[in-house]
Amino acid sequence: MSETSHVLQATHLAAEKGFFERLLDFSFQYAITQKYAKLLYGIHLLLGLIAGTWYVFTGFQTSTSQGLLTLLVALVGYFLWIIYVRVILEVLVAMFRTADNIARASGSNH
Repeated sequence: MSETSHVLQATHLAAEKGFFERLLDFSFQYAITQKYAKLLYGIHLLLGLIAGTWYVFTGFQTSTSQGLLTLLVALVGYFLWIIYVRVILEVLVAMFRTADNIARASGSNH
């Protein structure tokens, strides 16, 4: 029984495609959004933080009052950016899960 589980696990790992193989899959049989949602979320939050920080530094170079105003705008904007990115990724993951469930229910090979 132990050998059977190792064979099944090895078969599953061999059938599993890597990130770049999935990324270059022009038939779109494999989705990367669901699997890499955490990574995408982190990257987008980091990009928003970098953009907000640049915006604030630019504001402070102009004047202190402009810098404080841009700091306030950047904080609100970053909060809205977090909400926006989270909602979009949740919608995408929900769509892919729905597609997987429909494929599984219809008995097609995914």
